[in-house]
Amino acid sequence: MNRGRFITAASRYGQENITTQRGEPNRINAPRLPFTSKTRERTVLGVLNDNELHSRSSGQGDPQLKRRPAFDNAFPSVQTTTLPTCLSNSSFDIYVDEPSDILPVTSTFGVAQSQLIDEDHAALQHKDFCLFLDLSSGSCLDASMRSQPEDDLTSQDFFAVTEYSEDIHAYLRQSEVKHRPKTGYMKKQPDITNSMRVILVDWLADVGEEYKLCTETLHLTVNYLDRFLSCMSVHREKLQLVGAAAILVAAKYEEIYPPDVDELVYVTDDTYSKKQLLRMEQLLLNVLAFDLTVPTAHQFLRQFFTVASVCSKTENLALYLAELSLLEVDPFLQYIPSKVAAAAYSLGNYTINKTLWPDTLHAFTGYTLVEILPCLKELHKLYLDAGSRPQQAVQEKYKSSKYCSVALVPPPKSLPLH
Repeated sequence: MNRGRFITAASRYGQENITTQRGEPNRINAPRLPFTSKTRERTVLGVLNDNELHSRSSGQGDPQLKRRPAFDNAFPSVQTTTLPTCLSNSSFDIYVDEPSDILPVTSTFGVAQSQLIDEDHAALQHKDFCLFLDLSSGSCLDASMRSQPEDDLTSQDFFAVTEYSEDIHAYLRQSEVKHRPKTGYMKKQPDITNSMRVILVDWLADVGEEYKLCTETLHLTVNYLDRFLSCMSVHREKLQLVGAAAILVAAKYEEIYPPDVDELVYVTDDTYSKKQLLRMEQLLLNVLAFDLTVPTAHQFLRQFFTVASVCSKTENLALYLAELSLLEVDPFLQYIPSKVAAAAYSLGNYTINKTLWPDTLHAFTGYTLVEILPCLKELHKLYLDAGSRPQQAVQEKYKSSKYCSVALVPPPKSLPLH
């Protein structure tokens, strides 16, 4: 069931209202209507200030709640000295020069290309050639590219090919170090805080559920977001725009049918225009140098499940714990994704089966329990506090029977680490 979460703009003196409404019609299965008549309610990232970041509570609100103007849907400004910025005609409040415009293609190339097409067509019409292509089909999509459930797509797992599993794992271990965000980047951000990032990632998880995106898409989104923020200073008014651009790029990379740009503009409550989102997407890709193929904790967990198989409940619990770790920069950004995956596997395995790190995975990864112990302790602490956190998008996702309702499984009070 799709779920929308609506957060109204908060006053600067500590008052805010949070309204949650569920039971919306399925946006994916219904035909997409023009956006001129927007009767569907939206998932919106609300206004937050530093005094309210850890004192949020959720509850049912008035269904007649009025929508605030678009400028209320941004993080409030702070009374700080304005930092020097590069001169640019861009509307983005980011401390870099805007990428140069793309040069238009000359007409000479178009003429030459049309001549080549005519020559190729004439060659195919030659009597000595026979074209064995049936172009009468009404669909341009291959049957394997049609809409499929996520379970069907992951059933043919390339990690299960034993001949290549060790080579794949070795490559992922090398690549995860190369594509690692800077661990202390949040300390260098002048206008955003870790708590703002937590709320943004929680909103991204909610958007992912609303559009039925894969779990891997969310992991990629957070990786792109952290790598971008590691290099760029961003004003809080543009933080949600960066998150929307990150999930747009990740969905284009991972999904068969990613959401339209108009739909992502819509879920931001039209705070940003389509042009702004597309320009931010261009800037994000330039900062990341178009390097989008990155290993995530989700990928490592999928490989661990093929090496040391466990029940579906244990698998979903480990995936739930790995997704919870995306919310916090500190301390989980200091651990590479393979260690986060190892800690999530161990904690999920102990919660369900009362065993920690199996010998098969020790031999496969080279990790000992002592090496993953610091990350395991931090993840266990996060698991204990998950039910009391104000951000509940990930928890609500894994309360579903699709994921064996693992968010309702009580965490162990302690771990046998002695």
